[in-house]
Amino acid sequence: MGKGKKSNGKNYTSKEERNSVSRPLVKAVRSDRAPLEVMLNKLSAWKKGQNPWITVTNPNSLETNRRFIKVRARQEWKSRGSL
Repeated sequence: MGKGKKSNGKNYTSKEERNSVSRPLVKAVRSDRAPLEVMLNKLSAWKKGQNPWITVTNPNSLETNRRFIKVRARQEWKSRGSL
């Protein structure tokens, strides 16, 4: 079996295995956002026709270990005409 051509350093392609920004910094930026800003972003995505995840109180009160659940906006808000 012949060996393939050895690659040189000119055409290296990153495998994108690791983040280029430190995790504590990313978490700090995300937690710094106001809840209103987060909800406005989800609402604007909904108006564009996307279906974002939203967090709602759990309708099943017997599931005491899950106070809040994540559902798709289309399931909770039904149709875009109601907003």
